[in-house]
Amino acid sequence: MKTRPLGIGLLSGGLDSALSCVVTREAGADIRCLHFFTGFCVTGHNSRVGRTDRPIANHALQVAAEIGAPLELLDVSEEYLPMVLGPKHGYGRNMNPCIDCRVFMLRKAREYMERAGADFVFTGEVVGQRPKSQVKTALRAIEKEAGLEGRLLRPLSAKILPPTAAERTGLIDRERLHGFSGRGRKPQIDLAHRYGITAYSQPAGGCCFLTDGPYSAKFKDVIAHGGSSGLRVDDVFVLGVGRHFRFSPVLKAIVGRNAEENHFLARMTGNHWSAGVVGFNGPTAIVVGEIRDEEWIEIASIVARYSDGKNEDSIEVEFVRGETAKRVRTTPASADFVATRRI
Repeated sequence: MKTRPLGIGLLSGGLDSALSCVVTREAGADIRCLHFFTGFCVTGHNSRVGRTDRPIANHALQVAAEIGAPLELLDVSEEYLPMVLGPKHGYGRNMNPCIDCRVFMLRKAREYMERAGADFVFTGEVVGQRPKSQVKTALRAIEKEAGLEGRLLRPLSAKILPPTAAERTGLIDRERLHGFSGRGRKPQIDLAHRYGITAYSQPAGGCCFLTDGPYSAKFKDVIAHGGSSGLRVDDVFVLGVGRHFRFSPVLKAIVGRNAEENHFLARMTGNHWSAGVVGFNGPTAIVVGEIRDEEWIEIASIVARYSDGKNEDSIEVEFVRGETAKRVRTTPASADFVATRRI
């Protein structure tokens, strides 16, 4: 028999979402947390590529373990991509559809809440922390569009927002909630210290590729040269790997930046040409599209540019596809030429 109300929380692993869990629990509710894999998460990307030059950690899992919160990881990437390609509320500075993203996740949380027989959904949102999606008018609109009017608790800013149904009926002790606002994080950091929470990701740490300018430029390039029709999650995942170069509307090359990316690209050649320098250490590259006569030299010169033979007058690059191999001798590309092709 349920003796305490149940709240469903969105746990990103950041500071605010971690605090929202503890505050909601202290205000009188049991909690159950959700973490969504969208296909655009930097941590998930690094794990899949096999990055070893930085620690790979899922902060949501770490925070959940530290605070003792039940956590379920949900892969929503297939449903998430169409939203990213056509957001109702548009994009932020880059390809980040922040308002549509919040609505999407909150709808998922509402569905989970209804299946679990829970009483409300809660998040770590703070009024005024983000200029587009966390002003009061946007928070109200997101709540309404997600179908959570009166059932969406934002415990870190609750005292400067209208009371939710859980607060009005006494399921949640409003006096134990907070009234944080603005972009500063000192009150939250102080509260985390008080609770002994240390496993959260750094505030404003940038966990989504869609907020990244270079990544967004590659995403826009794919859409501009191939459209969104038939685009898959794997297609946009690769945008976070390597240096990308555009040679024509139907031809691009991806050149690895480190050993992990080289190994990853070597595994995903499929029906594509791969390219590598002969006789020197250098990157692995894959070529997406069919190569015309003059483009062999252009691609080879860029691959050579990033090899240990970049100062040689002449260097050989081998292209391989299946059982077919082709060698091209070229001069490593100049910085100016690289700039004309890099996305």
